[in-house]
Amino acid sequence: MLNSIYYGGKSQSSPLIVLHGLFGSANNWNSFARTMSNQRPVICVDLRNHGNSPWHSTHSYDDLATDVAMMLDQPADIIGHSMGGKAAMVLALRYPNLVNKLIVADISPIRYNYSQISIINTLLAIDLNKTESRAQVILQMDAIEPDLRAFLAHSINIREKVWRINLKTLKKDMRKIIGFPKFNTNFLGKTLFISGEKSDYTHESHKPKIRRLFPNSSFIGIQNAGHWLHVEKPLEFKDITNKFLNEK
Repeated sequence: MLNSIYYGGKSQSSPLIVLHGLFGSANNWNSFARTMSNQRPVICVDLRNHGNSPWHSTHSYDDLATDVAMMLDQPADIIGHSMGGKAAMVLALRYPNLVNKLIVADISPIRYNYSQISIINTLLAIDLNKTESRAQVILQMDAIEPDLRAFLAHSINIREKVWRINLKTLKKDMRKIIGFPKFNTNFLGKTLFISGEKSDYTHESHKPKIRRLFPNSSFIGIQNAGHWLHVEKPLEFKDITNKFLNEK
């Protein structure tokens, strides 16, 4: 069973399930979940091979979607960022009866040309047994973009000297992670694609495929935001999310 963090009490509103991105965890969404939980229950999920959820030998989007489907006992609103956005889309396409509204943050249902293998190799080369703090680990991340180093270091259990992300499985299945499954079906529920206008993860050319898979979709961009739009522009991101979820 996936590890989850629950915010808010019982409500007549549908719960909001939050799915994080690659190398992340449920904890990345604490601030967003707290502010959203005054209107509806919010559940932040550690996806497989991340955080405190179980590790597995595979990491496909069908795996991730099925894991989330198994934890749901009622239909829910779903929001996913990056890898979590792809998992959310597959969940809606595979299990449409479990998804009310869908929000996809800065990702498209396409195969990307980049890989995160170089990051994984850098992390695998770090000997955690010779470190006493996250700061010492960050000093060994010279090959990784500075903006990512602190984020990645949050996935270290310093006391036990282990990563909270299953780097070996993620490396093995990177082609699946940068890809997207083929579908002949679509999801007819209301769907919102939020993009960071400075991000290169989304593009106008992606919209025909998005509209085929999600015909009831709309699009909105957040100015001066990149891929981490929910961190860079938290108030704008929250307001857009609330408006969409509250629409009839």
